[in-house]
Amino acid sequence: MAATLCQVMGFVLSLLGVGGIIAATGMDQWATEDLYDNPVTAIFSYSGLWRSCVRQSSGFTECRPYFTILGLPAMLQAVRALMIVGMVLGAIGCLVAIFALKCLKMGNMEDNVKATMTLTSGVMFLLGGVCGIAGVSVFANLIVSSFRFTTYADGGYGGGGVLGGGLGGLGGSLTPRYTFGSALFVGWIGGAVLVVGGVMMCMACRGMVPAEEKRQNYGMAYKPASQHTTVYKANTRPRVAYDDSFRAQSMDGRQSNQQYV
Repeated sequence: MAATLCQVMGFVLSLLGVGGIIAATGMDQWATEDLYDNPVTAIFSYSGLWRSCVRQSSGFTECRPYFTILGLPAMLQAVRALMIVGMVLGAIGCLVAIFALKCLKMGNMEDNVKATMTLTSGVMFLLGGVCGIAGVSVFANLIVSSFRFTTYADGGYGGGGVLGGGLGGLGGSLTPRYTFGSALFVGWIGGAVLVVGGVMMCMACRGMVPAEEKRQNYGMAYKPASQHTTVYKANTRPRVAYDDSFRAQSMDGRQSNQQYV
């Protein structure tokens, strides 16, 4: 019962973690403009993995996707790859975990097979969560590096490369600084929840295997050796009586044969 509960809880947490990583990957608020001591208040810019956006004070928002792949920084492409790998591993792990649930009956599938599938899904969840956390952390490092070396100086709006969103000409003559967006926190939380779900799935597998071994050992030690001795003693006298009667019958047969001769 404890292993089943741990397996179900791990599966639910893993689903939430995969959903968090997918949501973070699709969000645009990975890097948002730092509004602290910002002289430009009419324009607010933010960027994500796939496009950059600018929201004006009037409420109008303009987004521009990244039309190039080879022209993007290598670190941004690495972040994309990590997030995609995390999503794929999480999705495959969810499919495997559905068939491995102990509360569901899938034909004649044995518990040891379900335990192996549970362990496989748990490892996939762990790897997917690590990939998600690594991808978000790499992008956060890019933001920190850009924030330290970017100041409000002349040089054209949007001069911060990918974090600047490539939005030159849409604003004034100041370079904005960017800070952590909401997508980073969603990715961190989703990856952490996915890791916890993977650990719980591995623990559930560990709880399912000893129960099977206990049942096998109980079946092997069901008949003690003392019963054989008891049965042997109980059948000793009937065997002696049967041998005496058989000998008496044989002696009578010999005497009758002698008289006949």
